[in-house]
Amino acid sequence: MRGLKSIVAVGLVALLAAPVAQAGDCTGIVVGVRAISQYNHANGNGFLAVRSGPGSRYTQIGELYAGDEYWVAERRGNWVYVGCMSGRCENPLWGPPYPEGWSYAKYLSYGGVCP
Repeated sequence: MRGLKSIVAVGLVALLAAPVAQAGDCTGIVVGVRAISQYNHANGNGFLAVRSGPGSRYTQIGELYAGDEYWVAERRGNWVYVGCMSGRCENPLWGPPYPEGWSYAKYLSYGGVCP
């Protein structure tokens, strides 16, 4: 019986020490947008818009670029709440660095523990 108690105790300690998955554990990269060399803000080329809400009618507040890495916090239909982690979005051609907001999911490839 003593050996069983030790095994249970070790298992419990391992379970308690395991990291808890959080929304930040879901990450990805921007895909399917034109290369930065084709950037044209007025025409919407060379970037993925980051918006204030989940839809194209919301104001653009930032930009992500092909290959940028980001975290995911929420999903609403075809829209995903993201934040820049690394890449060109650290020093964007338009808007603030490290933008955070809603982007269209078609241009995002992500995985991990996702919402």
